[in-house]
Amino acid sequence: MNFKETLLKDLKKYKDGIFAKHHAKYFQTHKGGYGEGDSFWGLKIPQQRITARKYWKDINLKDVEKLLQHKVHEVRLTALMILIEKYKKADDDAKSVIVKIYLKNSECINNWDLVDLSAPYIPGHYWHNNSLKDFWKYAESGNLWKERIAMVSTLYFLRQGRFTETLALSRLFLAHNHDLIHKASGWMLREVGKRNKKLLISFLDRYSKVMPRTMLRYSLEKLSPKKREYYMEKDRSESEK
Repeated sequence: MNFKETLLKDLKKYKDGIFAKHHAKYFQTHKGGYGEGDSFWGLKIPQQRITARKYWKDINLKDVEKLLQHKVHEVRLTALMILIEKYKKADDDAKSVIVKIYLKNSECINNWDLVDLSAPYIPGHYWHNNSLKDFWKYAESGNLWKERIAMVSTLYFLRQGRFTETLALSRLFLAHNHDLIHKASGWMLREVGKRNKKLLISFLDRYSKVMPRTMLRYSLEKLSPKKREYYMEKDRSESEK
């Protein structure tokens, strides 16, 4: 059986033109948008999860890689769902192969939902337990999606009680010019605070005046109203000087 073609036929059954237009607008596929030129079938996440669960055991990695290179956004997302399941069940050698496929095709992981779905579970897990060479290469790449992969991958690190890399990237990205990196950095800082509030407060005391406002706002979401007000007012007073 050609599992790749059968999977594509199953996904096509869910196509919805109205949702496709919505997704195209939401993920900024217009000229100059961060998702410029991407294509959508208008699928919903549960539909893709059902399909991924149906095929992940039987479809081979070569065909999953082809799906990851597909022009349609939801097909790439489904491919990532399959890769995650294969990675979870793989031995160390097979994990290394899957990570190589992921990194080799990182240009296809080119929107925030694709990154956020997969980064903690494939490169995040692998980098945590192996060399950080590619991690730092991605963090310093100057490529929006590689930078976001690096930052969001640290969610796995945080879940293991490891904070160093998240804080280092947050410092590195203080001067970044893209809102999607500000959001990712603020999100990860918020996750730091959920596990070690003192570390977050220390970071905020040192850098809140120079943090992009979106990064700051995201990082404060789990703090008390009083603390949020304090750091937002501190930021505002500094910007008005």
